[in-house]
Amino acid sequence: MRLVQFRDEDGNASVAIVEDAKTLVPLRGVASIAGLARAALADGTTLVAAARDHMGDARIDYDAVANTNRLLPPITHSDPAHFLVTGTGLTHLGSASARANMHKADNKQADETDSMKMFRMGIEGGKPKAGEKGVQPEWFYKGDGSVVVAPGADIPSPSFALDGSEEPEIAAIYLIDDEGVPVRLGYAIGNEFSDHVMERQNYLYLAHSKLRACALGPELLLGDLPSHVEGTSRIYRDGKVIWEKQFVSGEDNMSHSLANLEYHHFKYDLFRRPGDVHAHYFGTATLSFADGITVQDGDEFEISSETFGRPIRNRLKVQDEQPVRVRVI
Repeated sequence: MRLVQFRDEDGNASVAIVEDAKTLVPLRGVASIAGLARAALADGTTLVAAARDHMGDARIDYDAVANTNRLLPPITHSDPAHFLVTGTGLTHLGSASARANMHKADNKQADETDSMKMFRMGIEGGKPKAGEKGVQPEWFYKGDGSVVVAPGADIPSPSFALDGSEEPEIAAIYLIDDEGVPVRLGYAIGNEFSDHVMERQNYLYLAHSKLRACALGPELLLGDLPSHVEGTSRIYRDGKVIWEKQFVSGEDNMSHSLANLEYHHFKYDLFRRPGDVHAHYFGTATLSFADGITVQDGDEFEISSETFGRPIRNRLKVQDEQPVRVRVI
């Protein structure tokens, strides 16, 4: 089952089951997927069962919702500060070569060695046996829920950014229950948008390069993630494709197991705060920047995978400079 969040014609937040590529089935009395998940936890049932219990007879046109910019990210929180967006890198079997290509110029050999060392650590210890703890991955923080843009919306790139390029990734979505236990709701396709020029200057700038907007959705895939996922990442300029490449994900194509990535994120008490929502990106091996592409204001990113239904498309929008002032009282 796949779910979407959207606004109805009156502007009210709503949830629907994706019946097919053209049809949505709105859920009665459900305003958010997080709310539906809380109800499922209270009733001791699954998210799929809870969604089916709220199905109505109405059907609406999926294209009509999408074309009027009424789709929302597949997870939201009423207080964005309690929606944490994070991710991992160097987790895919081709990610080391992509990172090496990105860092091949104007960088020190030590930086490449650190990246390759991290990658090899994942190959050797990223998929531990049951009951064992594997090696921890590269980890980064992107921001809170305010950085997540809706499907079809512009992705803002700050005026001080040196680049703003796509990263086609799968993100897992979690809700922390009342006992502080992470509950995985499902998975969504996403664009983990980053500043690769800044990162390339010095690997210690990775933290800065990740503090950017990102996109998710529109569809939340419930249940288990297939072990092999295929997709396509494209960049459009003036309506024409200027770059296109296939990408793969899922555990068959990763150096870390999903369970290992989850453990090393949620081992921190900070990330098990009851009521919080998490979106955690699992990394990629496919970057247009690694192929020498420089994006421009107005370029459009499209990331698609049949596993996740409707593609996600977002346009790059460079922001005006924002003055920064610090007051003293």
